[in-house]
Amino acid sequence: MEIQDHNDQQHSGSSNRRNFLKTGATLGAAIIAAPVLGNSTTFVPPSAVDSNKKRTLGSGKNSLEVSALGLGCMGMSYHRSFIPDRKAMVTLIRTAKDLGVSFFDTAEAYGPFVNEELVGQALQPFRKEIVLVTKFGFREGKTTLGLDSHPASIRKAVEQSLKRLNTDYIDLLYQHRVDPAIPIEDVAGTVKDLISEGKVKHFGMSEAKSESIRKAHAVQPLTALQSEYSLVTRQPENDVIKVCEELGIGFVPYSPLSRGLITGYINERTKYNPANDNRSTLPRYRKEAIIANWPLIDILKEFGDHRGLTVAQVALAWLLAQQPFIVPIPGTTKLAHLQENMWAANYTFTAEELQKLTAEVSRIKIVGDRYTGEQVKQTNN
Repeated sequence: MEIQDHNDQQHSGSSNRRNFLKTGATLGAAIIAAPVLGNSTTFVPPSAVDSNKKRTLGSGKNSLEVSALGLGCMGMSYHRSFIPDRKAMVTLIRTAKDLGVSFFDTAEAYGPFVNEELVGQALQPFRKEIVLVTKFGFREGKTTLGLDSHPASIRKAVEQSLKRLNTDYIDLLYQHRVDPAIPIEDVAGTVKDLISEGKVKHFGMSEAKSESIRKAHAVQPLTALQSEYSLVTRQPENDVIKVCEELGIGFVPYSPLSRGLITGYINERTKYNPANDNRSTLPRYRKEAIIANWPLIDILKEFGDHRGLTVAQVALAWLLAQQPFIVPIPGTTKLAHLQENMWAANYTFTAEELQKLTAEVSRIKIVGDRYTGEQVKQTNN
């Protein structure tokens, strides 16, 4: 599609964005209503995630089969401006399972602690039917206190997570951020011991660089690497995804919709609660950056309009098309968005479509860094 130049967009952008939001809200309601009203198209399946749409993280005895899309649960308790009603979030998590999701992601740092408690409560009735994921790596579980991956701290964190999650084992345990003060071999060795004790099933890392991945993998093979990856954050394509492919490690993109940015529901007027939303501190979510990056939304909307897809669905389907070992974990607090996101797994690009769309979005120069300050340091180890 052709994109208006930036000067033209300054005059018409606000109106276009308002119209987009109205259209998106109407479409979201239609998606949920379609199966009920009997107006479903060939794209609408009987359930949100086809039971055959499974993916494998890791390889050999360290492999883990999961649904093609997982559910990131952080925003139900932490960093998204408001905290929804707990009962509503329990219902949402259980609905995700009913819709075919088997991969649920949380961490001690989310809240801190309360998100693990929520997820543990919601998943308890079908614990053995799903894959439960959590993370360690911050001092006392609090991001404000800095990193801590001492072996004793890892063990303490795992014991506390097991209690909050109401379980006796963790399917996949990530080091949340690499701690440069602790040799990664010691971290991997500690998790290896926890695996031998049955408290942990699989090992993963988050936002780790290639060298750290290789060192850890040599001690205890990784099942997955979790890092931010989306159409506005494509740096993993340059290094760590290639390492994952080489070593047989799964790749789990967090913030695959860039914290809501790649949906059109966030615009230059969006306000964040600084007491419970990290987006207020991130350059990419400032008014000027949102307006500058809007052409990406236009491209995705144009593609989706002709195929019965929303912007979010196009973005998630694009990620799934990159590698068979990629499993995004979009988060949401809305039942409508949950189903919308999960249906993305049912769209398959033709080779021509994927090549053309990738070329178009690659021409967009993304404005705004993803992190600043200490967060940048913590993602470069």
